[in-house]
Amino acid sequence: MSLNSTSSDALLGNGSSSGLANVEQILVPILNSLIVLLGAAGHSVVIVILCGRQRRRLGLVAQSPQTPSEGIGTDSLLLALSAADLLLLFTIPFHTVGIALQRWPFGNVTCRLVGFLGSACSSASVFTLAMLAVSRYLILVHPARAYSLLTPRRVTMAAVLLWVPACCLGIPQLVFRSVGTPKQTPVGLACFAFLSHRDQLIYGLFHFVMAFLLPLFTIAVAYSSIYVFLYRSQHAGRAPQVERYQRKVTKTTAMLVVAFTLCWLPSYGLTLALLAENSSGATGTTPRYGPFSVFASLMATSSTVMNPILYVLMSQKFRQDLLRLFNRKVKRASPTLATTAV
Repeated sequence: MSLNSTSSDALLGNGSSSGLANVEQILVPILNSLIVLLGAAGHSVVIVILCGRQRRRLGLVAQSPQTPSEGIGTDSLLLALSAADLLLLFTIPFHTVGIALQRWPFGNVTCRLVGFLGSACSSASVFTLAMLAVSRYLILVHPARAYSLLTPRRVTMAAVLLWVPACCLGIPQLVFRSVGTPKQTPVGLACFAFLSHRDQLIYGLFHFVMAFLLPLFTIAVAYSSIYVFLYRSQHAGRAPQVERYQRKVTKTTAMLVVAFTLCWLPSYGLTLALLAENSSGATGTTPRYGPFSVFASLMATSSTVMNPILYVLMSQKFRQDLLRLFNRKVKRASPTLATTAV
């Protein structure tokens, strides 16, 4: 449901296995702390690079209105993706403290806000990935239509409007979450998803379909169409250099989708498994889910650091922007160091 809400609930409630609980209380906080630090640093750099890239492109468009502006729209979507991941990172310390203490110490209001943010941000991320896939399809397969549709203003507005359905999916977390004592492991307070199993089941399935299956189906259709088009273009021998560049860009955005899916699949799988158990209590926690709960939680949180890593590994243009940013910082620091030395 929310980002790590279900897997964290399972971790919080799994008090019947003291050995595993001790491992969770040490391992999960350490790894989550690394994820938060790396994610915050990585996305901050990504946002600085994308904002600088957009300023340069907007300057070129202002000088020459004939300059293609599709890249500006893509960068707007990547900025929206980084913003969603940064907000998601904000929720991780709360889950981490709850896992370390094996109870939820923050009260009802924070429980609801963290659940809402986790659900809304994860939904906004996958909606943005779906829109990236559709925009790639239009740019490659229907460039004339993309030129008229994917203006910077329209793409930015669409990226903002994607948060409306994302927030709607998170509203039940804001309304119905509460802090209470798990039925099976009454060792401490936990941040419940719902008090009614039927409500959990309905909401969990709806969230799974709307914020996971449906966007991934849209993405699969878009990328399948893209690869069919690229295959045909390659055999037709049309503009090999342009096709090679577009293939690289498409491969990078496709890897973002693959990484998101692999990181979130264990968490959604755990959600469905817990919801299937009517006898598992409010958090749906049973001891046999303990190790998998740790794995699902860490995979979900690691999704927030994957995008900057993929940009560096797969995008030559991003690496060039990163080197340009680093060199600029070194040049700015050099006069200061020289003055200090004198």
